[in-house]
Amino acid sequence: MKKNFSFIYFIIFLVCTGLSCNTSFRTQSLHYNKYSINDALAKDSSLLFFLQPYSNQVNKTMNEVVGIADMSLDKKQPECTLGNFMTDAFLAMAREKYATTVDLALVNFGGLRLNELPAGDVTNGKIFELMPFDNLLILQKVRGDILQQFLDLTAARGGWPVAGMTMQIKDKKAVHVLIGGTPLNPDVVYTIANSDFIANGGDNADMLRNIPQITNGYLMRDALFDYIKLLKSQGSNISANLENRVTHAK
Repeated sequence: MKKNFSFIYFIIFLVCTGLSCNTSFRTQSLHYNKYSINDALAKDSSLLFFLQPYSNQVNKTMNEVVGIADMSLDKKQPECTLGNFMTDAFLAMAREKYATTVDLALVNFGGLRLNELPAGDVTNGKIFELMPFDNLLILQKVRGDILQQFLDLTAARGGWPVAGMTMQIKDKKAVHVLIGGTPLNPDVVYTIANSDFIANGGDNADMLRNIPQITNGYLMRDALFDYIKLLKSQGSNISANLENRVTHAK
Protein backbone atom coordinates (compact mmCIF):
# COMPACT_ATOMS: atom_id res chain seq x y z
CA MET A 1 0.00 0.00 0.00
CA LYS A 2 1.37 3.41 -0.99
CA LYS A 3 1.23 6.27 1.48
CA ASN A 4 1.39 10.02 0.90
CA PHE A 5 4.18 11.51 2.98
CA SER A 6 3.93 15.07 1.60
CA PHE A 7 2.43 16.39 4.86
CA ILE A 8 5.22 14.78 6.87
CA TYR A 9 7.82 16.32 4.56
CA PHE A 10 6.14 19.72 5.00
CA ILE A 11 6.36 19.45 8.80
CA ILE A 12 10.01 18.42 8.58
CA PHE A 13 10.66 21.41 6.33
CA LEU A 14 9.08 23.81 8.84
CA VAL A 15 11.04 22.30 11.72
CA CYS A 16 14.31 22.43 9.82
CA THR A 17 13.63 26.02 8.73
CA GLY A 18 12.82 27.05 12.28
CA LEU A 19 16.02 25.49 13.53
CA SER A 20 18.26 26.75 10.76
CA CYS A 21 19.75 29.47 12.96
CA ASN A 22 20.79 26.91 15.59
CA THR A 23 24.06 25.07 15.33
CA SER A 24 22.84 22.02 17.26
CA PHE A 25 19.78 20.44 18.81
CA ARG A 26 19.72 17.96 21.67
CA THR A 27 16.64 16.17 22.98
CA GLN A 28 16.31 16.73 26.71
CA SER A 29 13.80 13.97 27.44
CA LEU A 30 11.29 11.68 25.79
CA HIS A 31 7.96 10.56 27.22
CA TYR A 32 5.78 7.78 25.79
CA ASN A 33 2.15 7.04 26.46
CA LYS A 34 0.30 3.88 25.47
CA TYR A 35 -3.23 4.36 24.16
CA SER A 36 -5.73 1.55 23.69
CA ILE A 37 -8.57 1.94 21.19
CA ASN A 38 -11.67 -0.08 22.06
CA ASP A 39 -15.45 0.15 22.39
CA ALA A 40 -15.13 1.63 25.89
CA LEU A 41 -13.93 4.93 24.42
CA ALA A 42 -16.45 7.70 23.88
CA LYS A 43 -17.55 8.02 20.26
CA ASP A 44 -17.26 11.32 18.40
CA SER A 45 -20.82 11.86 17.20
CA SER A 46 -19.83 14.61 14.75
CA LEU A 47 -17.24 12.35 13.09
CA LEU A 48 -19.71 9.47 12.93
CA PHE A 49 -22.26 11.78 11.31
CA PHE A 50 -19.65 12.89 8.76
CA LEU A 51 -18.72 9.29 7.88
CA GLN A 52 -22.27 7.92 7.83
CA PRO A 53 -22.99 8.43 4.08
CA TYR A 54 -19.69 6.78 3.14
CA SER A 55 -20.24 3.95 5.62
CA ASN A 56 -23.72 3.28 4.24
CA GLN A 57 -22.42 3.12 0.67
CA VAL A 58 -19.51 0.82 1.58
CA ASN A 59 -21.79 -1.52 3.51
CA LYS A 60 -24.27 -1.60 0.63
CA THR A 61 -21.52 -2.47 -1.86
CA MET A 62 -19.85 -5.07 0.36
CA ASN A 63 -23.17 -6.79 1.11
CA GLU A 64 -24.06 -7.14 -2.57
CA VAL A 65 -24.36 -10.81 -3.56
CA VAL A 66 -22.11 -11.74 -6.47
CA GLY A 67 -22.58 -15.51 -6.53
CA ILE A 68 -23.81 -18.61 -4.75
CA ALA A 69 -21.64 -21.35 -3.30
CA ASP A 70 -23.24 -24.76 -3.73
CA MET A 71 -21.08 -26.13 -0.95
CA SER A 72 -18.80 -24.97 1.82
CA LEU A 73 -15.22 -24.60 0.56
CA ASP A 74 -12.48 -25.16 3.13
CA LYS A 75 -8.77 -24.50 3.56
CA LYS A 76 -6.62 -27.55 4.23
CA GLN A 77 -3.37 -29.17 3.16
CA PRO A 78 -2.12 -30.75 1.02
CA GLU A 79 -5.23 -30.07 -1.11
CA CYS A 80 -8.47 -28.25 -0.42
CA THR A 81 -11.66 -27.23 -2.16
CA LEU A 82 -11.11 -23.53 -1.50
CA GLY A 83 -7.64 -23.68 -3.04
CA ASN A 84 -8.91 -25.62 -6.05
CA PHE A 85 -11.62 -23.05 -6.68
CA MET A 86 -9.17 -20.17 -6.47
CA THR A 87 -6.47 -21.69 -8.68
CA ASP A 88 -9.10 -22.77 -11.22
CA ALA A 89 -10.14 -19.12 -11.31
CA PHE A 90 -6.58 -17.88 -11.71
CA LEU A 91 -5.80 -20.36 -14.48
CA ALA A 92 -8.98 -19.66 -16.44
CA MET A 93 -8.77 -15.89 -16.15
CA ALA A 94 -5.01 -15.77 -16.84
CA ARG A 95 -5.62 -17.60 -20.10
CA GLU A 96 -8.40 -15.19 -21.01
CA LYS A 97 -6.90 -11.88 -19.88
CA TYR A 98 -3.44 -12.57 -21.31
CA ALA A 99 -4.78 -14.36 -24.40
CA THR A 100 -1.99 -16.93 -24.34
CA THR A 101 -1.26 -20.50 -23.31
CA VAL A 102 -0.88 -20.84 -19.55
CA ASP A 103 0.20 -24.25 -18.28
CA LEU A 104 -0.59 -23.99 -14.60
CA ALA A 105 -1.61 -21.69 -11.77
CA LEU A 106 -0.55 -21.66 -8.13
CA VAL A 107 -1.25 -19.71 -4.98
CA ASN A 108 0.61 -19.88 -1.70
CA PHE A 109 -1.31 -21.51 1.13
CA GLY A 110 -1.01 -18.36 3.23
CA GLY A 111 -2.63 -16.45 0.38
CA LEU A 112 -5.97 -18.07 1.27
CA ARG A 113 -7.12 -15.55 3.85
CA LEU A 114 -10.28 -17.41 4.87
CA ASN A 115 -10.45 -20.82 6.49
CA GLU A 116 -13.85 -21.39 4.93
CA LEU A 117 -16.11 -19.94 2.26
CA PRO A 118 -19.56 -20.93 3.56
CA ALA A 119 -22.26 -22.37 1.34
CA GLY A 120 -24.94 -19.93 0.21
CA ASP A 121 -24.77 -16.32 -0.88
CA VAL A 122 -21.28 -14.97 -1.56
CA THR A 123 -20.93 -11.21 -1.24
CA ASN A 124 -18.41 -8.68 -2.49
CA GLY A 125 -17.21 -8.37 1.08
CA LYS A 126 -16.54 -12.10 1.38
CA ILE A 127 -14.34 -12.05 -1.75
CA PHE A 128 -12.44 -9.07 -0.30
CA GLU A 129 -11.94 -11.08 2.89
CA LEU A 130 -10.65 -13.99 0.84
CA MET A 131 -8.26 -11.79 -1.16
CA PRO A 132 -7.82 -8.48 0.73
CA PHE A 133 -4.52 -7.44 -0.84
CA ASP A 134 -4.02 -5.91 -4.28
CA ASN A 135 -1.78 -8.71 -5.50
CA LEU A 136 -1.39 -8.97 -9.26
CA LEU A 137 -2.02 -12.09 -11.30
CA ILE A 138 1.15 -12.27 -13.38
CA LEU A 139 2.74 -14.75 -15.77
CA GLN A 140 6.25 -16.14 -15.68
CA LYS A 141 8.03 -18.38 -18.15
CA VAL A 142 9.87 -20.86 -15.96
CA ARG A 143 12.21 -23.63 -17.07
CA GLY A 144 11.34 -27.07 -15.72
CA ASP A 145 14.36 -27.41 -13.45
CA ILE A 146 13.54 -24.10 -11.74
CA LEU A 147 9.87 -25.05 -11.53
CA GLN A 148 10.94 -28.27 -9.78
CA GLN A 149 12.79 -26.20 -7.18
CA PHE A 150 9.71 -24.08 -6.64
CA LEU A 151 7.44 -27.13 -6.32
CA ASP A 152 9.90 -28.62 -3.83
CA LEU A 153 9.39 -25.47 -1.76
CA THR A 154 5.60 -25.92 -1.86
CA ALA A 155 6.02 -29.57 -0.88
CA ALA A 156 8.23 -28.63 2.08
CA ARG A 157 5.48 -26.22 3.15
CA GLY A 158 2.87 -28.99 3.17
CA GLY A 159 1.42 -28.44 -0.30
CA TRP A 160 0.01 -25.34 -2.01
CA PRO A 161 -3.12 -25.06 -4.17
CA VAL A 162 -2.49 -25.73 -7.87
CA ALA A 163 -4.41 -26.02 -11.12
CA GLY A 164 -3.28 -27.53 -14.42
CA MET A 165 -0.93 -29.98 -12.72
CA THR A 166 -0.66 -32.75 -10.14
CA MET A 167 2.13 -33.79 -7.81
CA GLN A 168 2.91 -35.93 -4.81
CA ILE A 169 4.93 -35.09 -1.72
CA LYS A 170 7.68 -37.42 -0.51
CA ASP A 171 10.34 -36.47 2.03
CA LYS A 172 9.26 -32.83 1.63
CA LYS A 173 9.99 -32.95 -2.11
CA ALA A 174 7.66 -32.76 -5.13
CA VAL A 175 7.61 -36.10 -6.97
CA HIS A 176 5.60 -37.57 -9.84
CA VAL A 177 4.90 -34.06 -11.14
CA LEU A 178 2.56 -33.97 -14.13
CA ILE A 179 1.93 -30.77 -16.08
CA GLY A 180 -1.21 -31.14 -18.17
CA GLY A 181 -0.92 -34.88 -17.68
CA THR A 182 2.71 -35.02 -18.92
CA PRO A 183 5.75 -35.55 -16.66
CA LEU A 184 7.63 -32.37 -15.84
CA ASN A 185 10.59 -31.91 -18.20
CA PRO A 186 13.54 -29.97 -16.70
CA ASP A 187 14.40 -28.52 -20.13
CA VAL A 188 10.90 -27.34 -21.09
CA VAL A 189 9.79 -23.75 -20.40
CA TYR A 190 6.38 -23.57 -18.73
CA THR A 191 4.12 -20.54 -18.44
CA ILE A 192 2.76 -20.24 -14.94
CA ALA A 193 0.12 -17.90 -13.51
CA ASN A 194 1.38 -16.65 -10.20
CA SER A 195 1.08 -13.90 -7.60
CA ASP A 196 3.45 -10.96 -7.94
CA PHE A 197 4.19 -11.45 -4.23
CA ILE A 198 5.54 -14.96 -4.82
CA ALA A 199 7.19 -13.99 -8.11
CA ASN A 200 9.12 -11.31 -6.25
CA GLY A 201 10.54 -13.93 -3.89
CA GLY A 202 7.84 -13.83 -1.22
CA ASP A 203 7.36 -16.85 1.03
CA ASN A 204 11.00 -17.81 0.32
CA ALA A 205 10.41 -18.34 -3.41
CA ASP A 206 13.84 -16.88 -4.19
CA MET A 207 14.26 -19.09 -7.26
CA LEU A 208 11.55 -17.02 -9.03
CA ARG A 209 12.85 -13.60 -8.06
CA ASN A 210 14.97 -12.97 -11.17
CA ILE A 211 12.55 -14.44 -13.69
CA PRO A 212 10.83 -11.70 -15.77
CA GLN A 213 7.17 -11.06 -15.04
CA ILE A 214 4.49 -10.51 -17.65
CA THR A 215 1.80 -8.26 -16.25
CA ASN A 216 -1.11 -6.13 -17.41
CA GLY A 217 -2.08 -4.89 -13.95
CA TYR A 218 -4.81 -7.50 -13.47
CA LEU A 219 -5.63 -8.14 -9.80
CA MET A 220 -6.06 -11.63 -8.40
CA ARG A 221 -9.18 -10.46 -6.60
CA ASP A 222 -10.66 -9.27 -9.90
CA ALA A 223 -9.88 -12.70 -11.35
CA LEU A 224 -12.11 -14.23 -8.66
CA PHE A 225 -14.93 -11.82 -9.44
CA ASP A 226 -14.60 -12.40 -13.18
CA TYR A 227 -14.49 -16.17 -12.74
CA ILE A 228 -17.69 -16.11 -10.68
CA LYS A 229 -19.32 -14.08 -13.47
CA LEU A 230 -18.06 -16.62 -15.99
CA LEU A 231 -19.56 -19.47 -13.98
CA LYS A 232 -22.90 -17.64 -13.76
CA SER A 233 -22.92 -17.10 -17.54
CA GLN A 234 -22.52 -20.87 -17.89
CA GLY A 235 -25.35 -21.55 -15.46
CA SER A 236 -23.01 -22.75 -12.72
CA ASN A 237 -22.44 -21.76 -9.12
CA ILE A 238 -19.28 -21.70 -7.01
CA SER A 239 -18.06 -25.20 -6.21
CA ALA A 240 -14.94 -27.38 -6.20
CA ASN A 241 -13.96 -30.97 -5.57
CA LEU A 242 -10.88 -32.73 -4.24
CA GLU A 243 -9.13 -34.17 -7.29
CA ASN A 244 -5.82 -35.54 -5.93
CA ARG A 245 -3.95 -32.56 -7.33
CA VAL A 246 -1.52 -32.65 -4.40
CA THR A 247 -1.20 -35.84 -2.37
CA HIS A 248 1.30 -37.59 -0.14
CA ALA A 249 3.19 -40.42 -1.83
CA LYS A 250 2.64 -43.82 -0.25
